[in-house]
Amino acid sequence: MAASKKAVLGPLVGAVDQGTSSTRFLVFNSKTAELLSHHQVEIKQEFPREGWVEQDPKEILHSVYECIEKTCEKLGQLNIDISNIKAIGVSNQRETTVVWDKLTGEPLYNAVVWLDLRTQSTVESLSKRIPGNNNFVKSKTGLPLSTYFSAVKLRWLLDNVKKVQKAVEEKRALFGTIDSWLIWSLTGGVNGGVHCTDVTNASRTMLFNIHSLEWDKQLCEFFGIPMEILPNVRSSSEIYGLMKAGALEGVPISGCLGDQSAALVGQMCFQNGQAKNTYGTGCFLLCNTGHKCVFSDHGLLTTVAYKLGRDKPVYYALEGSVAIAGAVIRWLRDNLGIIKTSEEIEKLAKEVGTSYGCYFVPAFSGLYAPYWEPSARGIICGLTQFTNKCHIAFAALEAVCFQTREILDAMNRDCGIPLSHLQVDGGMTSNKILMQLQADILYIPVVKPSMPETTALGAAMAAGAAEGVGVWSLEPEDLSAVTMERFEPQINAEESEIRYSTWKKAVMKSMGWVTTQSPESGDPSIFCSLPLGFFIVSSMVMLIGARYISGIP
Repeated sequence: MAASKKAVLGPLVGAVDQGTSSTRFLVFNSKTAELLSHHQVEIKQEFPREGWVEQDPKEILHSVYECIEKTCEKLGQLNIDISNIKAIGVSNQRETTVVWDKLTGEPLYNAVVWLDLRTQSTVESLSKRIPGNNNFVKSKTGLPLSTYFSAVKLRWLLDNVKKVQKAVEEKRALFGTIDSWLIWSLTGGVNGGVHCTDVTNASRTMLFNIHSLEWDKQLCEFFGIPMEILPNVRSSSEIYGLMKAGALEGVPISGCLGDQSAALVGQMCFQNGQAKNTYGTGCFLLCNTGHKCVFSDHGLLTTVAYKLGRDKPVYYALEGSVAIAGAVIRWLRDNLGIIKTSEEIEKLAKEVGTSYGCYFVPAFSGLYAPYWEPSARGIICGLTQFTNKCHIAFAALEAVCFQTREILDAMNRDCGIPLSHLQVDGGMTSNKILMQLQADILYIPVVKPSMPETTALGAAMAAGAAEGVGVWSLEPEDLSAVTMERFEPQINAEESEIRYSTWKKAVMKSMGWVTTQSPESGDPSIFCSLPLGFFIVSSMVMLIGARYISGIP
């Protein structure tokens, strides 16, 4: 029997989408932007101590290889020839920090994840060294001094991990965000791997001058970072190297964007003033500000949006970052067990259709934009005996929407032109209750593309458009029209404002819970920083005990 004929398609482009919760590999048709196949693997997060968040860099790398192999198998089953894949793009969780040995290829410590809070005391001691009238860190990087960014994580590794210290002394150490670790490994690792990053990821390290687009000597000296361990900075769209193993050996890796910049490109926000919001582990609203750095007076970050080619101009963005969005759903599943799968949250919320006055502030890693308040911790308030898990589920979804509203308000004040609608993407956008809530709370329409994988699409577009690949046109007239789903506000503006002002009251109550003194010091205030789950479980135990004693079944 003759072998079945392979389907003939235009050139294809693959995208590695390495996020905080999962890794995916997706393959697109470069002429139509159609998603042909993909595979996803969930990534473990480790919490060695309260506030610490780590991942295994080798697990991340293996997950990338697994996703590529499985996607190629699926394409084979669809009679699609994988030799049509002409390029690969990489998008990644941005500030997560890895240091590895360039001679052995082994990570010298776990990846310290962007959410990690262990560096709070490092941040406090460094901030004392910044003159009040000259915040050169913010003016050069566009970023506030925070646990969020890579430089302080790298400083912690240099101060606390002997293997890292020794490797730096012996000139064996390489530093990178996840994109650098993956590109170095995929292009050969110890056998000639390319040590690079792109401007979008570099702009999240706090070591990169966003005006000159170079590593900054003054910043590296301030943080005590040896410049020789840093990757070479390249544009977001050029050939970095070739795949050296696996089903796609020999295919160029030619696109690299931090996940939020990738989503901005995937949503085709190429014009000044266009904005998108991505709902993933965290929530990130980016507004394209063109060739101009706009500095925020309302708690937003100034960041590099993209640079789509060596000789192409750089574009900047204003960004509002929320630490906990999808992560709150994972927390309800893994820590409290009130849902078995993330999808169940929509069903629970739908049962009640209201939080019944219950408000949830998921400040598990402090509050990011617009507050930048590391002392905040998660709280659920407004509880009554009537409150049940459905109300808490609804309040968790509302929390994501309220946090987005805070950022949008800040962005409107900074830009001076309120957004007429919000373009959205990311895994959580499949939740229709969340999307409707978002429209109600913002009181503007929410517009969602029918294909929500815009982060991977952006990485694929950058890779396919690279010089020497040239299979994806970024000319406006050539970009495929995307069908959209639209959610209109369904409540009156007054109700929207009442709910929002009550949420802000809850946010104020979440602040000031934590001091930087260690739990070992015996400081009674540390009781305030016990995990939220401790209080919920304790309350449940007391309630069950009381019901038992009083004879209530």
